[in-house]
Amino acid sequence: MPELPEVETVRRGLSPIMDGKRILSVQLNRANLRFPFAEGFAERLTGARIERLGRRAKFLVAELETGEALIMHLGMSGRFTITGQGTPGEFHHEIAPNSKHDHVILNMEGGHIVTYNDPRRFGFMELWPLAEMETYPRLAGFGPEPLTNGFSHAWLNDALRDKSGPIKSVLLDQRTIAGLGNIYVCEALYRAGISPRRRASTVPGSRAARLAPAINDVIAEAIQAGGSSISDFKAASGELGYFQHSFAVYDREGEPCKKCGAPIKRIVQSGRSSFYCGNCQR
Repeated sequence: MPELPEVETVRRGLSPIMDGKRILSVQLNRANLRFPFAEGFAERLTGARIERLGRRAKFLVAELETGEALIMHLGMSGRFTITGQGTPGEFHHEIAPNSKHDHVILNMEGGHIVTYNDPRRFGFMELWPLAEMETYPRLAGFGPEPLTNGFSHAWLNDALRDKSGPIKSVLLDQRTIAGLGNIYVCEALYRAGISPRRRASTVPGSRAARLAPAINDVIAEAIQAGGSSISDFKAASGELGYFQHSFAVYDREGEPCKKCGAPIKRIVQSGRSSFYCGNCQR
C-alpha cells in the first residue's frame, strides 16, 4: 500500500492540474470502488472548483469551493494519470494499458483529464463537509505527521511511554504517527539502531532522540526520490519512485548489512514483515 511519501508524490503531480481548477464533468464507470460512491457524487463534483489539493496521512483531500472535501485513498493498486491538452512543458503520458480499470474520469478546466485506475478496487473516494474534517471517521484520532511541528522527540517520548507493544507495531498505528507504513518504519528503526522487537515503552529518552530525526529523514528522502516503486506504484506523471534503491533493510532478507555485514533478518509482526539487522539494532 502506498505510504506517506508515495501519496505526497501523487499530490505534487496532480496539484498543478487541479489546484484552482473546476471539475467540468465526472464520468463514473461503476457504482462503487471499495465503498459505494456517495449519493449524487458526480453531480456534487461537476462544476466545483478545487481550491486546494492537500494530503492527510495516506489520504488525498481536495478542498472544494462548495464546502465539501473530496477524500481519496489509493488502496493497494490505485493510480491517477493525467492526459489531455496542455501547454508546452507539461508532462503527458498514456493511460495505464488496461483501461477497463479506469473507474473515475475527471475532465478538468484547462483541458486536462485525470483518470483514476484501480485493478483491485481497494481505493475509494468519499465526500465530507470540509468544516468537519476533524470528525471524518477514517482519520479520527490520527497522530501528527512527520516533518510537521506537531511531531518531535518530546512528543514521541510522551506517545511511547505507556505503550507495551513492540515499537514496530506501535509506529504502524496511525494514532501514534500518521502516514507511516511498513517500509519506512523498518528503515527508520534501522537508522536509529532500534530493534523492531523492542518494547515501545523502553524507547523514550536517548533512543527516541535518535528515532524522531530518523523518521523525518527517511520520509524527507523518500519524498525527494518520488517514493518507492514496488508493486504497482507510479507517480501521476507516470514516473517510478527511486527510494527502493536506498533501502538499508526492507526486503533485503539474507543480504549483508550495509554497516556491519551481518545478514539482514526478517520476522513477522502483526502480520507484517519486519526487516532488521540483529547486530546493529538493539
